[in-house]
Amino acid sequence: MLIAVAMFSFMDTTMKLLSEHYPARQVTAMRALSSLPLLCAYMLYRGAFKGIFRVRWPMHLLRSALGVGMLTMFAFGLSMLSLAEAYSIFFIAPALITALSVVVLKEKVSTGQWVAIAVGLIGVIVVLRPEGAGFLSIGGLAILGSAFCYATTAIVSRVLARSDTNESMMFWYLILMSLGGLAMSVQNWVPVRAEDGWVLLALALSGFFGQLAITRAFSTGKASVVAPFEYSALAWGVAIDWVLWHTLPDGYTLLGAGIIIASGIYLVRREAVHVEAEHP
Repeated sequence: MLIAVAMFSFMDTTMKLLSEHYPARQVTAMRALSSLPLLCAYMLYRGAFKGIFRVRWPMHLLRSALGVGMLTMFAFGLSMLSLAEAYSIFFIAPALITALSVVVLKEKVSTGQWVAIAVGLIGVIVVLRPEGAGFLSIGGLAILGSAFCYATTAIVSRVLARSDTNESMMFWYLILMSLGGLAMSVQNWVPVRAEDGWVLLALALSGFFGQLAITRAFSTGKASVVAPFEYSALAWGVAIDWVLWHTLPDGYTLLGAGIIIASGIYLVRREAVHVEAEHP
């Protein structure tokens, strides 16, 4: 999980670099397109293309539309915020997943979990600057919207995983996101600069190896142990912000991130206890 988080932090760095020169919708298309060759090569190696068309198309279309929204809003938010600020807000995603699981999957959530969700939302408000000057910034709201899309995608993925393979989910996710990103950005497409070739290569490699690492992490370790290491992204965000942009998070960002992380860890641990109680 630590390797996965590092890879995804590098991937987000490349998206932030690209968002300085290209529209957010184009960055979404570039993100999906850059990973396709590696994924196809991996699937050929594993012989995973068999039965690739026998999938639940409506669910895949919904998941990919949410993915386009998630990446586009995240890239847009990154163009205005530091990595540390963006990560601090995005950390609310586990709380949103828990809340959505009640509405969509009819799962039971305890009072303690609802309190943790509320505490997490308070943490987001702290990150969004409660003093008023920068409260509810456009960039912050974009990251919050991205987190909501991510949480909804996670719920849809849970449903899809009951019938479709991981390979088909990854393949059609990237294919449909590529098509959606291209359709949204084709009219305002900015020619890709030659000097950005290395950034696109880094984007493809970090995204691909990050996905392999996170899949390996959750397949070999308990979610309650593995998931909290996702919050190491904040350390990567602070370090990368300082090295590349010479910025550091302020007190509100760190305080809000601490509140959100504490809420998220509680929710992950509480879910683990719930699962163990159901399956002794």
